[in-house]
Amino acid sequence: MKIEKTMTIGQLLEQAPDKAEILMEAGMHCLGCPASQAESIEEACEVHGIDVDDLIEKLNK
Repeated sequence: MKIEKTMTIGQLLEQAPDKAEILMEAGMHCLGCPASQAESIEEACEVHGIDVDDLIEKLNK
């Protein structure tokens, strides 16, 4: 599965729950928040001040 920045956090965690650890390490500590489930990875990165391209690269390793 290729992870893209347009995927929602909910989609990512449903398809690849093991990636939660990478999100937490990047500073996204609110993965259980209902609002985060509908946010795209890109939107979540903007809110948390995280470089989306770096995170996508880590998620796709």
